[in-house]
Amino acid sequence: MSRALISSGGDRRDRDQQGAGVDMSTDLAGVVLPSAVLTASGCAAAGRELDAFMDITQLGAVVTKSIMLKPRSGRATPRMSETPSGMLNSIGLQGPGIDSFIENDLAWLAQRGARTIVSIAGETVDEYARLAAKLRNIGGFEALEVNISCPNVADRGQVFACRSESAAQVIQAVRRGSDSRMPIFAKLSPDVTDIVEIADSVIRAGATGVSLINTLLGMVIDTRTMRPALAGVTGGLSGPAVRPVAVRCVWQVRQAFPNIPIIGMGGIRSGHDALEFLLAGANAVSVGTAVFNDPGAPARIHHELAGLLSDRGIAQLGEVISYAHRPEVDLGVSPLEPGSGFEDWDFISE
Repeated sequence: MSRALISSGGDRRDRDQQGAGVDMSTDLAGVVLPSAVLTASGCAAAGRELDAFMDITQLGAVVTKSIMLKPRSGRATPRMSETPSGMLNSIGLQGPGIDSFIENDLAWLAQRGARTIVSIAGETVDEYARLAAKLRNIGGFEALEVNISCPNVADRGQVFACRSESAAQVIQAVRRGSDSRMPIFAKLSPDVTDIVEIADSVIRAGATGVSLINTLLGMVIDTRTMRPALAGVTGGLSGPAVRPVAVRCVWQVRQAFPNIPIIGMGGIRSGHDALEFLLAGANAVSVGTAVFNDPGAPARIHHELAGLLSDRGIAQLGEVISYAHRPEVDLGVSPLEPGSGFEDWDFISE
């Protein structure tokens, strides 16, 4: 089905008028994006599939599926399972490898005119360094997202993101291998005691900002077979069930680091959800699991968010970033209601 057919309905035209006067741009580590809504890594490959349902060039950026140095077939099936409020996946970072990715996916995104954030993953620190070096001379993308929620095969399978030392080692290697001007976002796992400690370690190591959060480790047992539902036994939990955890992580990291750029993600399926992340301190949001039942979700959420801001008399998206961190003041009205006078406050934003 063509994009023209999909976008021809009256409801779509009405939706596109929501918040038409709101500046939805955001500054992400010096990169100005026309929208604060991105795709989330792992849920739409390099965006080709979603481009049939929406114009991906209108999004803030496409965050690609994490790419590894060599082709990878991923884990055995079954490797996905629905949960009451989300999804459990154990894909195993299936992908074509960096050379094929550069030749096919990255080239297509550039030709399509989409802004791109490339997500990379590796099993050793050296693999991350080599990926960064490969991409350094290629260009055609705005930032790197470093998926450090992978097991480190050189260190007894410990997940990089769960220890500040190993997380920092990866980011140091990527920073050394990258152009010094390239924004680097460390994608952190919520499966830690203190996410602020991990964030501090990667920032000190050279990360420009952080992406919060990756999936939570979970498990499902099939009561019919009485065996684990996934061939890999455990998997990553995503969807609405993880959203309160993700918002908490964004809030804590923003509170500790008022000025770093943050990409927030985890169970976002509406404009209200996106607004919650922005209020907590995110500069942009990534939409992932929602696209499995609504491939046009990122575009829909952009328009819903614009409508919510317009309804509240907000002219620029940056005005709500970190708003929830402002001291409570009795204004007599909700601070996000039209006419509240909130625009006179000095907001924390990038």
